[in-house]
Amino acid sequence: MSAALGHSGILLAFAASIAGVATIVTGLSTNRVSWLKQSAVYAYLILLGALLAAAVMEHALITHDFRLVFVAENNSTHTPLLYSITGLWSALSGSLLLWGLILSIYIAAMVFRFRHRLGEKIFGWATLVTYLVSAFFFGLMVGPANPFQLVTGPTPSNGPGPNVLLQDNPLVAVHPPMLYLGFVGFTVPFAFGIAALVTGKVSDSWLVETRRWTLLAWGFLTVGIMLGAWWSYQVLGWGGFWAWDPVENAALLPWLCGTAYLHSVVLQERRGLLKVWNLSLLSATFCLTILATFLTRSGVVVSVHAFSNSNLGPELLFFFALVSVVSVALIAWRGDKLRSSQGIDSLLSREGTFLLNNVLFAAIAFVVLLGTVFPMLVQAFDGQKLTIGGPYFDTMITPLAIAILFLMGVGSVLPWRKATFPMLVSRLKIPAWIGVLTIVACVIAGLRGVDLLVAFGLAAFTISSASRQLVLAVRSASRGRGRIWRAFAGRTGGGMVAHIGVAILAIAFVSANSLAHRGQVSLYPGKSVHFSGQEITYLGTKRVVTPTRVGIEELVDVNGTLYKPAVSQYAPDTEGVATPAIATTVSHDVYLTVVSLPRHTGGQAVIGVIVEPLVLWMWVGGAIFALGIALAILPDRRGKSSVES
Repeated sequence: MSAALGHSGILLAFAASIAGVATIVTGLSTNRVSWLKQSAVYAYLILLGALLAAAVMEHALITHDFRLVFVAENNSTHTPLLYSITGLWSALSGSLLLWGLILSIYIAAMVFRFRHRLGEKIFGWATLVTYLVSAFFFGLMVGPANPFQLVTGPTPSNGPGPNVLLQDNPLVAVHPPMLYLGFVGFTVPFAFGIAALVTGKVSDSWLVETRRWTLLAWGFLTVGIMLGAWWSYQVLGWGGFWAWDPVENAALLPWLCGTAYLHSVVLQERRGLLKVWNLSLLSATFCLTILATFLTRSGVVVSVHAFSNSNLGPELLFFFALVSVVSVALIAWRGDKLRSSQGIDSLLSREGTFLLNNVLFAAIAFVVLLGTVFPMLVQAFDGQKLTIGGPYFDTMITPLAIAILFLMGVGSVLPWRKATFPMLVSRLKIPAWIGVLTIVACVIAGLRGVDLLVAFGLAAFTISSASRQLVLAVRSASRGRGRIWRAFAGRTGGGMVAHIGVAILAIAFVSANSLAHRGQVSLYPGKSVHFSGQEITYLGTKRVVTPTRVGIEELVDVNGTLYKPAVSQYAPDTEGVATPAIATTVSHDVYLTVVSLPRHTGGQAVIGVIVEPLVLWMWVGGAIFALGIALAILPDRRGKSSVES
């Protein structure tokens, strides 16, 4: 019964998508405005179907209904409630159901937001694009990725549960949904971009309509990537945040293009510049979300983040190719209308820094795409396995990232059109001195390394430059009748807060990677050792048995506080997973892992120890970054959504 009900929900969403497409096509081809307006009902039917299917699947997971193949393969009677719920996105068909649910919410929200303008062709075409995307994903669930497939033969009495890495930390409840909210959210601005190209209405009005939608999607993706880094740090036991894994790169690629788009679109709104470039970036961002789904869920790459294999590779690759070809063809078709009659007056202007910013982000995206896809192409055509690791990405991207950090500090103080050199010196004098003094202080403190010192100096420069703009905004607000907090709202204020967050994050990331001390200590119970200024005492082991796991904890005292790195087994016949213990302070983290358990009571244990400075500030910087994005979505202090001066 539950399988039939859930599959009915998917069929309803798929049928509503097809019916919506047919209704809008008929309305557009016959110029019947009433048909375009009536097409809104299908958005709500898609949402209803998706909600029904998701609710049925969650009920099946929570009640351990092993009649469903998906539940039997990704759940067990011992799985805790939280991880039963998150089991929805632990494998392919469930994650597609989550994708479809989020897409249906975005479509319904878009239709409701523009319900009074659905009679206009550009809104009709935009809705048509979203219905087509919906039809593709729900079509996958109707056919090859049916999440409500029934078990053939006897119903199993239990299942293996989710992947052990997906039931070891509650971040699994928020990290994947955040990524999906970001990926799927780019469908709305992409749909409007395609609609503008098809109708020939390539003016800037559609940009204003979709600015907050784009910011919202980009914000979700940003938070999702940060939560992924936090999850990796807390769960995987290697003490790192980012390993240039193909699946990590797949999430980064649309973020890079989306970041470039959000900066360059300002030039189109203010000066009518870069129309071709902006539509190309917007299309690339959406296409890369499809590529990310292909890399994550097709089984084409081996990754700690790829939790399922499937035979959907050809379908996803076809959809990626189709969207890419259609986007390029439409941009080429409207090339004459997209040409700008004017150019950038001077590189020494805010327009100039935005343009350079775009070039750098595009260069990073190309480097990441090449390093991610090239090994797969070599293996597909030549049969050879090629690995491109961290050294390639670090070597290629570090100078580009440093240049972006510099432009963040310079661009925020530049005026539009053209700046004079004396003006630039006057505005950057204090931030530059702060950057130089920061480098001097780092050298006095004993820090060495060009990359490390440059990162500290440029981060201080960027923070002080952005702070200068915020101080000026607060002074301006205080002289008026507006509330002071409005100085931080809108694109300008929120952007400056986000820049401060990025600079703090950069300092912490570089420090944690460059200044970390890694090693192993072998200790008998009651013995202590000093490691990188930390007193570490091994107290023994403890066996922990709960309804959900059996674990062995090593009891380790770090500077007077007890921590428990462990090895746990979440179900019989499953591999044990190591869980690190992390001692966090404002200045550093002490990261403890189980390397080797003692062979007998009172025996020697081997403990992995990593001392990493400023890790806490990575998460602080990420939180400030997210706050800046949220503030940028708000209207600025003058009540407008796009003001920069």
